[in-house]
Amino acid sequence: MDGVILIGQQETREGNGFFQATDPSSGTLIEARFPEATADHVAAACALANVAFDEYAMLAPEKTAQFLETIAEEILAIGDDLIVNAMQESGLPRARLEGERGRTVGQLRLFAALVRKGEWLDARLDPALPDRQPMPRVELRSRKIAVGPVAVFGASNFPLAFSVAGGDTVAALAAGCPVVFKGHPAHPATGELVAKAIGRAVAKCGLPAGVFSYLPGTTHKLGGALAADPNIKAVGFTGSRAGGLALMRIAASRAEPIPVYAEMSAVNPVLLLPAKLAADAEALGKAFIASLTMGAGQFCTNPGLLLAIDGPDTDRFTASAAEALAGNAALTMLTPGIHAAYCKGVDALSAHASVRLVARGLVGEGPHQAQAALFETDAASFLADEALGAEIFGSTSLLVRCRDAEELKRILSKLEGQLTATLHMSAADEQLAAALMPLLVRKVGRILANGWPTGVEVSHAMVHGGPFPATSDGRSTSVGTMAIERFLRPVCFQDIADALLPEALKSANPLSLPLRVDGALK
Repeated sequence: MDGVILIGQQETREGNGFFQATDPSSGTLIEARFPEATADHVAAACALANVAFDEYAMLAPEKTAQFLETIAEEILAIGDDLIVNAMQESGLPRARLEGERGRTVGQLRLFAALVRKGEWLDARLDPALPDRQPMPRVELRSRKIAVGPVAVFGASNFPLAFSVAGGDTVAALAAGCPVVFKGHPAHPATGELVAKAIGRAVAKCGLPAGVFSYLPGTTHKLGGALAADPNIKAVGFTGSRAGGLALMRIAASRAEPIPVYAEMSAVNPVLLLPAKLAADAEALGKAFIASLTMGAGQFCTNPGLLLAIDGPDTDRFTASAAEALAGNAALTMLTPGIHAAYCKGVDALSAHASVRLVARGLVGEGPHQAQAALFETDAASFLADEALGAEIFGSTSLLVRCRDAEELKRILSKLEGQLTATLHMSAADEQLAAALMPLLVRKVGRILANGWPTGVEVSHAMVHGGPFPATSDGRSTSVGTMAIERFLRPVCFQDIADALLPEALKSANPLSLPLRVDGALK
């Protein structure tokens, strides 16, 4: 296919040279070439988004919902070509990518339903009280509106669900924000197919051309220019801590600083509480390895840290996990760079004087396959070396053996912010769990019981975020309908004539939206 840059509805191949993606399963370059977008393309796309903003931000909820549903239909209409390209560019299996396409389409439809209901506008009315003593009250109306054009960066590990039409894009579009998307260089063909689908939806719905643009490229300079453009009012990012921090610095140094919603790094601790471990050590060991090695461990919620109180039951767990891991096949990682970083992290643990290798999976036959690993250390060593708490993106985890519950609490107190924490517990562990819960609530965005963190449901109550560095803003989520709140801000209208009010606040309520009057929902 011929790669293009999409500035609204305009396509161009005139960029700063071309780049090619790598097939991670073979290590060879894929034939198709894609243009490198430039700073001029960034400026043009962002200016077009700014022009589109006023009209798009004030669309009736029904029209925005129809647009999101049309994107879903256009993605499905791509057919198998989307899956085939994604398989080649990511090394992920067909079943995983077909499921991811379903998740992508499902979240578009979920946000369409949310937008239709109108509750996200948070329309409010405090009627005038001219006779109130000692002072009258003016009439106040408020609603939430879109913050402005949003820059979104594609993620490497989800070429569909966290990419061009992924969670950040759909949340921004649902809020009324035009999106300028920086395509991920690992899967440019997949990204372009979805970008063109969004473009077709823009045209079919008669929306301003600048509602969506797509900029492929490989350089940090391109992403930096996008975050720095004065027309961009927020950034959505999923990726490395280094990448997220770089965008935060750029956004903070602008003449008008803007928020960056970056999902970055987490080790997602799993706590094996004593009574549960005594009852189910062997089963937990096998289930843990299944979670650890799923998708070569390339999930932001992968269980990279295990915490347990030392003893014979912990030995039973490690023996079971080691047995399960020994026969585990190596899986292809997403990119050569991710594989190289994974190997570097595993080598660092292997060379650490206070860390012991428990087991490794099978050696891979391909050039970029992850050989899974499980290591262990003691709590004192873990507390003495911050490097042992660093994320290794892939199927490797570290078990920390604690002497008692107090040492377990000390480790939780030291941990950085996390996306998830998991409690494996029985009824007999509830007292200990209750003592740990305040620590977990301070450190974690999602707390699970007797499950595994690698599944993230797209729903209304889901929180996929957490205190820094799990995310740059722990008040937000990048998955689920609450994600829309990142791209909204409140505006109040005081004693404004009805003719000048936005449709959502007019006295006749022409959009039939929920309205909170004097604090009571009508």
